[in-house]
Amino acid sequence: MSGQNTTQSLDGKSILLVVGGGVAAYKSLDLVRRLRERGALVRVVMTSAAKEFVTPLAFASLANEKVYDDLFSPTDEQEMGHIQLSRAADLIVVAPATAHLLARAAQGLCDDLATTLLLATDKRALFAPAMNLRMWLAPATRRNVALLKQDGALFVGPNDGEMACGEYGPGRMSEPLEIVAAIEEALKGDTRLPLPGAMAQGPLSGRHVVVTSGPTHEAIDPVRYIANRSSGKQGHAIAAAAVAAGARVTLVAGPVTLSDPPGCEVVHVESAREMFAAVERAMPADVFIGAAAVADWRVEAAADKIKKEAGAVAPTLSLVENPDILATVSRAVNRPRLIVGFAAETRDVVAHAKEKLLRKGCDLIVANDVSEASGVFGGDANEAHLVSRAGVESWPRMSKEAVAKQLVARLAEILDKGEVAE
Repeated sequence: MSGQNTTQSLDGKSILLVVGGGVAAYKSLDLVRRLRERGALVRVVMTSAAKEFVTPLAFASLANEKVYDDLFSPTDEQEMGHIQLSRAADLIVVAPATAHLLARAAQGLCDDLATTLLLATDKRALFAPAMNLRMWLAPATRRNVALLKQDGALFVGPNDGEMACGEYGPGRMSEPLEIVAAIEEALKGDTRLPLPGAMAQGPLSGRHVVVTSGPTHEAIDPVRYIANRSSGKQGHAIAAAAVAAGARVTLVAGPVTLSDPPGCEVVHVESAREMFAAVERAMPADVFIGAAAVADWRVEAAADKIKKEAGAVAPTLSLVENPDILATVSRAVNRPRLIVGFAAETRDVVAHAKEKLLRKGCDLIVANDVSEASGVFGGDANEAHLVSRAGVESWPRMSKEAVAKQLVARLAEILDKGEVAE
């Protein structure tokens, strides 16, 4: 029908939407409409603060469902109860997720219906933060976000923009369609939380694994940058595989369009220097996997946009070498027990990888052909060679998820056998 969205990408899916008390709550009304357009069943839970911004009637009208807001309601507890309400959904979405709501969820406090169902659920929660930029950047909030991610929570946003208070920066809640896309992406995987204690089991149980992923962007001026074609798919898949193997994972991610893997502490960076600093902060670790395509050089960025003038000579970019993250980690005093580098080559793949292994001082190199014909950059498959001082293991072409699982299994085997010196 004209004007109606017939895309039923969420047909049959049940979404439990927790609305926190922030100005961005008005966006959640549109989020309900967008989810319903795509066939989802939406149940809404509101905090007491949320009702100061939007009425329950508005959500009930759009969701065509009763709105829940009282932990001690005798009728609600009799009809469904907070336990069943939290587990009947395929995914819990918290939007807006205020600083206060994030803090209570991270600490396991359950003093209202919203936080009680977050603690009682067996499903992952997707948080869409919304708050003042200083509150978002505060160390307490960063710790709370890291804790939630370690426990399996997902995040979308926040975006940069102008705040209701007049300040500008990170803290604006993601737009409804961005949240819908994150919901669709989350539902492609398993949204069930592991049973208590399950995260500590696996061949990498008790290990701390640091993974870098994606490209880096090196600024030329405020609007231009040098980059590469890395999508981050392989690095993110490795981080997810390490979590599944029981590891505590810190993922340092360059600018990618991928969702954060569940269960990881994710640090988002732009430049090689930012990635280098984040890796140093993440240490010590048992395993370091440098899967990111880090830019070898940068330019001294101009403070203002470089203007194209009629008849003027094109500007000359003077390149400066970036920090060598892999070599630095390999030679550090607190060196991880096992260090894995990546070699993205367009010719003589194995030969270049062997040379890089010795030059960087790492233990293993995952080498692959990234020439245009291979389709590796941005693609979903990879054909890898695992290069060590003992020899070369050539793996057949497989999905990047399969490569990640095979690599993690191999690393666990090496650590278990003690093949790498302490």
